Order: sequence, then C-alpha cells, then structure tokens
Amino acid sequence: MEIDKKIIKKLVDALEDLKKSLKNNNEEINTQEIVDEEIDNSKAVKSPIIGTAYLASEPGAKQFVEVGKKIKKGDTIMIVEAMKTMNHVPSTLDGIVKKVSVEDGQPVEFGQVLIVLE
Repeated sequence: MEIDKKIIKKLVDALEDLKKSLKNNNEEINTQEIVDEEIDNSKAVKSPIIGTAYLASEPGAKQFVEVGKKIKKGDTIMIVEAMKTMNHVPSTLDGIVKKVSVEDGQPVEFGQVLIVLE
C-alpha cells in the first residue's frame, strides 16, 4: 500500500486551518466575557429570586420594559415565575433602560442582572 504525500499534506493543512478557527472562536468568546464584566452594577436591576423570567404579562402582550424606555423606582420590569407563582419584579432605580439582559422564558438565578439603566 502506497501513501500519497499530496493527500497527507491536504489533511495536515486542513487540521491547521481547524486549529486556527478554533483559536479565533475562543478569542471572540473571551472578548464577550470581558464586555459582560464591564456592566456598571450600580445601575443594574438584579433578580431577587431564582425562576423563569417573562418580559410581558402574557404571550403576545406588550413588554414591561424595552431599550430606551424611561422607568421609575417601583415599576414592574418583568415577571419571574418560581414554583408556579408569578412574582412581579419592581425596578430598584429610576432611569432609562440601556440593556435588557435576559430573554423571554429564560431561567434566571438570584442576583443575575436583568436590566441595565443609564
């Protein structure tokens, strides 16, 4: 059985390309982690409980908050369902919504950032 050197060279080149693409993907992930860490926690509203976040009172309804909306302390920003109980999460700050950090139906942890205000 004879080994074709051209085929081996193509395989080695393909493996090198794969290594480079994996390395680039890891760098992009690390960059995103750094961006997430730079959130100003003094202007963030965090989840008071563990559960499932809902951005509206029912499917298809208008969301409680959207980027650019002005909210006041005490306004409901979303609902977190825990043990079949719908818990309205109030804003702890006044401000304008800069970022909504969770998606509708996403599980959230205690202390997880829900929204960031300006």
